[in-house]
Amino acid sequence: MFGTILLEVVLPIFVLIGLGCIMQYYFRLDLYTLAKINFYYITPAVVFTGLYNSEISLILMGEVSLFYALYIAILYIISTSVARFLKYSPGMRGAFTNSVMLDNSGNYGLPINQLVFKGDPLAISVQALIMTFQSFVTFTYGTFVVQNGKANTRKILMNFLKMPVPYALSLGLLLNILHSPLPHLLTEPLNYISQSMVAVALLTLGAQIVQYPFRLRRTAVYISMVLRLIAGPIVGFLLVSLLGLKGLPAQALLIASGMPTGVNTSILAEEYKNEPDFAAQTVLLSTIVNVITMTLLISASRYMV
Repeated sequence: MFGTILLEVVLPIFVLIGLGCIMQYYFRLDLYTLAKINFYYITPAVVFTGLYNSEISLILMGEVSLFYALYIAILYIISTSVARFLKYSPGMRGAFTNSVMLDNSGNYGLPINQLVFKGDPLAISVQALIMTFQSFVTFTYGTFVVQNGKANTRKILMNFLKMPVPYALSLGLLLNILHSPLPHLLTEPLNYISQSMVAVALLTLGAQIVQYPFRLRRTAVYISMVLRLIAGPIVGFLLVSLLGLKGLPAQALLIASGMPTGVNTSILAEEYKNEPDFAAQTVLLSTIVNVITMTLLISASRYMV
């Protein structure tokens, strides 16, 4: 099973990431435009269609919400405790906790979900919820802590409210509950956009990570990677068991708990000049090592029936 998953799910993901790296190296792609296409065009379409077509219940939504709240709280406690034990500076503490708590549930997590579950609307809905919660944490807590607590809270919240994903999720869920049919004029474009998610999102991710220099001399980078790729899935598994989740939702949540450090971690660190080298290295290393950890995690998830 390990070899099959590696060849059929995980390695195809990294082939696409590799192509993004190559294209960025030779052509210097416009990453700002690529990010905007993913963030404002493709991801909202995937989230909307996933929620609109799914059979997710309000009870399951509550369970996923509870799972994520507990998951992120536990990771916060673990990462801050480790950072204080190692006597990191306030700025480094913020960068370290971000690298553990903020994962790549969007342009990496959604493609993984689509390939593992073959586009199942329920699985996409679970991942869409996780991605929305993750975006909220990233652009509220993540932005606040990377500025050493000196950020404008009102401005942070306003920036989050400008994001399209929460609205796409809410609209898709509302129309699903109301059983409102969409005209063919809208469903076909949305389907075409959604189908481009895997290729475009992973090409963008590859173009982003190739910018990072390969300097892996900081111990903190390895500690962060262990917490993100090993402690994260362990916490995810314990919570899934505690909440009594079974089947596809349990599998999707377990896989979602094992994503590598999110690119936004590095973007925030670079923008606010807070340990940008550390942040970049955690993104790069955790993404590379995730070839193995994600394959193991997908294999393990198959037994959660």
